[in-house]
Amino acid sequence: MRAARFIEPGQVRLDEVDDPVIEKPGDAIIRIVRACVCGSDLWWFRGLSKRQPGTLVGHEAIGVVEAVGQQVTHIHEEDFVIAPFTHGCGHCPACVAGFDGNCMNQEPGGNGGYQGERLRFSNADWALIKIPGAPADYSDGMLNSLLTLADVMATGYHAAVTAEVSRGDTVVVFGDGAVGLCGVIAAKLRGAERIIAMSRHADRQALAREFGATDILPQRGDEAVEAIRALSDGAGADAVLECVGSEQSVASALGAAKPGAVVGRVGVPQDSTVNTAGLFWRNVGVRGGVAAVTSYDKAQLLDAVLDGRIQPGKVFTQRFDLEHIQQAYEAMDQRKAVKSLLVVSDE
Repeated sequence: MRAARFIEPGQVRLDEVDDPVIEKPGDAIIRIVRACVCGSDLWWFRGLSKRQPGTLVGHEAIGVVEAVGQQVTHIHEEDFVIAPFTHGCGHCPACVAGFDGNCMNQEPGGNGGYQGERLRFSNADWALIKIPGAPADYSDGMLNSLLTLADVMATGYHAAVTAEVSRGDTVVVFGDGAVGLCGVIAAKLRGAERIIAMSRHADRQALAREFGATDILPQRGDEAVEAIRALSDGAGADAVLECVGSEQSVASALGAAKPGAVVGRVGVPQDSTVNTAGLFWRNVGVRGGVAAVTSYDKAQLLDAVLDGRIQPGKVFTQRFDLEHIQQAYEAMDQRKAVKSLLVVSDE
């Protein structure tokens, strides 16, 4: 089969590799229909984090099951599924508590292989999310929205859940990438009355407005905190979604929170630190981490997409085939695309 590999910072390449096979009784083999590039992929693409050259890449996909292991009973061949970046087992203490992103029975070593024609998926019986019908039953836009449920929509929702967004809240979202924009969707879905999106880019500002943002602020750093406080009568936000991970973004998110608020932090940390003493005196909390993708999808997000209440697939602003995987990465690296879609096989 063909799959994308990391070659060196700034370069990915489509290569012929061995087809995946069932290695464990809980595995499934999935034929990928659509995949995508994630903002977190850019850290190793830019050389800001280490990755072993030659490794397969990608961690978000939808596809059709081709084979299952002997212990897989709920997922069957020909099922149309969301393949999340998490591989929860469904029965360990973390999964039972609703934190399947921290499953204690996930395979070590991280993800890879989703940006290819086939994928071996572990813990398939519980972690895969069935989509009714077949890919051909859905519109192009619906397929894109279903794909976001493999990561970015669930991650944006995790930011809103951990920030304890409630009906009537004033919410601030730091980050105008796909996760931040999905955080806007999530805040609206949970009933926020005012949603302040921090963005300097016209195309992303327009999407944020479409998704439910009531206010757009372009400031950064201390100026951002001051502007947020000006919009909230000096109090700060009821809930803050931090979807970047940089030191400046984290510091601004903490500064924008009113006393008693919680910051939902889902941006992959980039050497950022938190002044816990300062949080103590303001009664500000920090939560967040790896999203519970399977739990959120099964509980509410899949239904919200299928019934049209949310349309997160609009974050895909450019599309590519596998042959143009390098261009897909470059489009996001150069901020020409909010998120790059990869159409892998015929629907």
